[in-house]
Amino acid sequence: MAGRPKKCWSLIGFSLLCLKMVASAKTAPEIPTIDQAYSKISNSITVEWATVPGATSYLLTAKDGDTIIETMVANSPGTVTGLKAATLYQITVRSISAAGRSQASPPKQAKTVLAAPILEVSSPSSDSILVQWEAVYMATGFSVSIMQANGLGRIWKENTTNTTLTFTSLDAGTLYTIKAYAWNANGTPGDDSTCNQRTSPRAPANIQVSYDGGALKAAVSWALTEGAFNYTATASSDSSELSCSTTLSTCALSPLRCGTEYLISVSARNDAGASRSTAAVTLKTVACAPGRVTIQEDLPGHLSVSWSNVDLGDYYVAFVKSDDGLEVHCNTSLTQCNFLSECGFTYFISVFAYNKAGQSPLGDVFNYTTAPCCPSDINPVLVSSDRVEIVWSPVRGAEFYETKAVDGFNVVKCNDTAPACTLSALECDTKYNITVYSFSEVRGSNTSCASRFVTTAPCSPEIKSVSKDAFSMIHVHWRSSNDDATYTVTARGEEGLYRCSSMGQSCTLGGLPCGSMFSVTVVAETQAGQSLPSYSVPLETVPCCPATLTVTQVTQSVINVSWTIGTGALTYVTVLESHTGQSKCHTHQNHCLLGCITCGVNYTVALKAISASGLNADCAYQRYASSACCPLGVKLYRLGPNGIRIDWQAARGSANYSTDLYGSKGIFTCSPSAGLSFCDITEIPCGDVYTVMVSPLAETGLKLTFCPKKIYSVTCSGSTLGMVIYRGKRNAE
Repeated sequence: MAGRPKKCWSLIGFSLLCLKMVASAKTAPEIPTIDQAYSKISNSITVEWATVPGATSYLLTAKDGDTIIETMVANSPGTVTGLKAATLYQITVRSISAAGRSQASPPKQAKTVLAAPILEVSSPSSDSILVQWEAVYMATGFSVSIMQANGLGRIWKENTTNTTLTFTSLDAGTLYTIKAYAWNANGTPGDDSTCNQRTSPRAPANIQVSYDGGALKAAVSWALTEGAFNYTATASSDSSELSCSTTLSTCALSPLRCGTEYLISVSARNDAGASRSTAAVTLKTVACAPGRVTIQEDLPGHLSVSWSNVDLGDYYVAFVKSDDGLEVHCNTSLTQCNFLSECGFTYFISVFAYNKAGQSPLGDVFNYTTAPCCPSDINPVLVSSDRVEIVWSPVRGAEFYETKAVDGFNVVKCNDTAPACTLSALECDTKYNITVYSFSEVRGSNTSCASRFVTTAPCSPEIKSVSKDAFSMIHVHWRSSNDDATYTVTARGEEGLYRCSSMGQSCTLGGLPCGSMFSVTVVAETQAGQSLPSYSVPLETVPCCPATLTVTQVTQSVINVSWTIGTGALTYVTVLESHTGQSKCHTHQNHCLLGCITCGVNYTVALKAISASGLNADCAYQRYASSACCPLGVKLYRLGPNGIRIDWQAARGSANYSTDLYGSKGIFTCSPSAGLSFCDITEIPCGDVYTVMVSPLAETGLKLTFCPKKIYSVTCSGSTLGMVIYRGKRNAE
């Protein structure tokens, strides 16, 4: 505000400069005369004057010492604003036209009215309003009036020289308009000040409380009161306070404490403040859950439940629920109840206190587990020499089991959560007393469980020797300490299983195939079961002899012996023996060439099959006669005009021969009569070269082709045979 006059002065000065420049050419208007000057508002003075002909506007000036405030107006009356309250000003007017502006009018004094008091209002109660203000400069008194803001009802007006005033007997929760002004020593009123104030509301009536013991919550309701913006319900006890606020006529107090007596009150509030609280309503909540609950099982099958007294508790109900869903309870005004129980059950126990408000909240739920039941159907499903596997049906309440086996001095135990146990490291062929105890972590062991006797399987025999007699029978001997045991010897191999049994400590196996590997074990058996097999002993039978053997003459002094594979044989030794000597061959193949064979001699043939470990089988075969010797001195003679005779010298021994002539014109064969050493071919072409071979015949009639061949040329003499010429010989192929 202080800056505006300065800006206005700058504008007014510029206007005057312009007017002076124009006045040099035209005549200024007349000077106006002020009729009156007065103030109705503390920051302005209104001026009235007679109109000046030709004037287009007027300049009003208010001067207070060195302070000058000017205002340009169009006509009378005009108002100078921006003045100080209760201040005497000197007022002048200048008329302005196009020709310029006039001189200032004769001054007239006027004083601004008092400033309006600055009000502070409040409602200390639902039927009163307190009005306060600061002192106003030059004021000697104040006038304050009040009425309802809606214009209804009467108007209260009070005059005072103080700076505070209280209006009473007002309507609660009602909005009022307050107007105040100050006057000076002359009784002239100053500016007025107006504000609105609402009285605070009355306390709500008809308080109702609805309590929910399960939720520990109270719903509080009341009748709405005039002028209230919101409401606050408060629950107070010796140790705590709880409240809720709402704009409605109900709200919920939560959570309330159990076993507590509350005083519940409601207050209303608006922008003037809060009402007084209503008369308190008493509320007793449900009792708290009983504490120090103890459970005892003085005798098996009897549970005793006790607890401590609680505040506001009228009587108690104890509930006992087993884990199979069955529930029982007892109702008492005392602090103890007794119940029946069974083995292996977990009982869940809760205790509630009751009063008129209802049931106490759920406290701690306690559980008590009785001793687990005993297994009754212990069943050995596996019995061996050093362990026993037993199973049983699960029993109620057992979390794990301890199985104990006692043989008089030694004890073997195993613990498991499963209804099964394998007792290991037991002595073979021993009678044990076995008991299964059930355990729970909470209650421990049930020591009244029954036992049963189980005997372990017999001890494993130890093979002392495995031997073979001249009749290929296998004798097995073993060592064992079992009582009343039957022993079974098993020879296991690729060819199958071979068994023998005995009540003693030896038995004999027969009929094992040749060329086979066996693993020999002994098992003992009693009514308790079978022992583990003894450590196995390997058994190898002699290799099998080849099924067939074939001797083939390769040359006059070399034969080839071949045979089928003998099962289990790795190498073979072949021997041909006669009065003239022996020929021998050792090979891993199934054939062998033997040399130095004498023709025309009878030989015995023997074969020995040898396994990888050195076991051998002697195989005897029928005799073998070597082939007849090749003839000597083979010659070719001309026989008549067209015939040829082949002559030779028979070798050692008797033999049959076959003669063949091979030429380009054909092959010619003849066989001599028995006992003769020549053979004739009656028709043969001349003029050809012939290869002559005289071959002995084997006993089977097979022609032996290993004898040497001779070559002859047969010439022609006319149409008949000419000369027979020897050309040399050729070895057998």
